[in-house]
Amino acid sequence: MTSYIFKDIVDYLNRNSVKLETNLSNNQIIENVNSIENANSNDLIFFSDLKYLESLNKTKARGCFIISKYKENLPNNCEPIIVDNPYLAFTYLTNFFYKNISSNGKISSYSDISKISTIKKNVQINNYVSIKDNVIVNNNAIISENSVIGPNVEIEENVFIGPNSTISNCIIKKNSYLKSNVVLGGTGFGFDTNQKVTFQHFGKVLIKENVHIGSNTTIDRATFGYTEIGDNSRLDNLIQIAHNVKIGKNAIIAAQVGIAGSTVIGNKVTIGGQAGISGHLNIGNNVTIAAKSGVTRNLSDNSVVAGFPAIDIKKWKINTIKFNKLKWN
Repeated sequence: MTSYIFKDIVDYLNRNSVKLETNLSNNQIIENVNSIENANSNDLIFFSDLKYLESLNKTKARGCFIISKYKENLPNNCEPIIVDNPYLAFTYLTNFFYKNISSNGKISSYSDISKISTIKKNVQINNYVSIKDNVIVNNNAIISENSVIGPNVEIEENVFIGPNSTISNCIIKKNSYLKSNVVLGGTGFGFDTNQKVTFQHFGKVLIKENVHIGSNTTIDRATFGYTEIGDNSRLDNLIQIAHNVKIGKNAIIAAQVGIAGSTVIGNKVTIGGQAGISGHLNIGNNVTIAAKSGVTRNLSDNSVVAGFPAIDIKKWKINTIKFNKLKWN
């Protein structure tokens, strides 16, 4: 990993509106970012959780992003770097040290590309990729090994698709990032329950700008229209999103969440791991759904719910306390 002088880091953080106060020299060599326990003498760390206070006293790091009231807990070798939000500052810093993967512009001779698909400038296509009919891959995109793309796919600029992914009937907007084994655009789970006649799907999946999708996540195509994931959303691994679901901007969805068909979810919604949401519901803006919750009704803006069936989290906590006080024979 490349070393930097501290002034480079300060300038980068200032460009991202992170203001800091420190006596650390601008000429100090910084080699890495690291955890409190594993840091070396030229590394930077951050502190925001009191459970790591004992480890903080022993850290070998050269500097620590920290709020002012905890700076006295640092050892003499570690200079405090005072910021309003240590976690946010350090998150920016990880992006400074981690250089995004960029396309090398090479198309593997072991890939298979349809003659009626279009590959634009500086696209990287790795070994054993299959590009089916009616696919457009725009500038600087990267498609990793063993992926199958198409038919009927448009990939915009600077998209990364991880290994072993299967993408069909889909539009992926610019700057989105898909990890390995993602499946987008497959037929949804719809059929007549008596005769088991499959309801055919004619729609697509629309992944908007700067969306991150974790490994083994599946998003089904719409029956008609689009299944949509909004700008700047973050989806963890092992998520199932059914046909015609619409998710707004800035969603955060943890692993093993399942969302049934035609549910509409607003902006800035957070869904904890293993939560389930029934179909044909409306979930408002700024909603938080706790892990393992089962949502069976509409939720208004700013709701915070937990349990099954999901209820207001304050009521759920009261009910849990009462339940735990029961005496069982």
